[in-house]
Amino acid sequence: MLEQPRFNLTEMNPEVYRHLMQMEALIARNVEPTLYHLIKLRASQINGCAFCLQMHTDQALRHGETPERMMALDAWEALRWTEELTLIADTGASREGYEELQAHFSEEEIGWLIFAAVQINSWNRIAISSRSQYDPAMFGGAPAKQKVAETA
Repeated sequence: MLEQPRFNLTEMNPEVYRHLMQMEALIARNVEPTLYHLIKLRASQINGCAFCLQMHTDQALRHGETPERMMALDAWEALRWTEELTLIADTGASREGYEELQAHFSEEEIGWLIFAAVQINSWNRIAISSRSQYDPAMFGGAPAKQKVAETA
């Protein structure tokens, strides 16, 4: 059984929420959209954030990502850095992980990948702690299907 939301995620401190959304838009302008969706999904898998998993799966599918690729995220070497940052207490953001990243991304791109991982980890912690529940209508998507009560 799902726990009731503790507060409405979109009505949290308006100034903080506005800044988080501005940061989200800035990162989205600087990280390739498919990669950003996959970063969000991988961190949300690790953190167990149902809200973010539902939202980013929905968004990734709408942007053309395939379910097969999304199900194999833990096999993607390109997402190792997201894992390292999400599990930073365990990994310490290893030298090996960083050097592997340098083989594929510029210093500027690595900076944006760090911001992307930090951003989704922030959202995961907000959504989990508030017990938020995803509804596509929250962000202009199709409204969630209403459950029809069974007749006796």
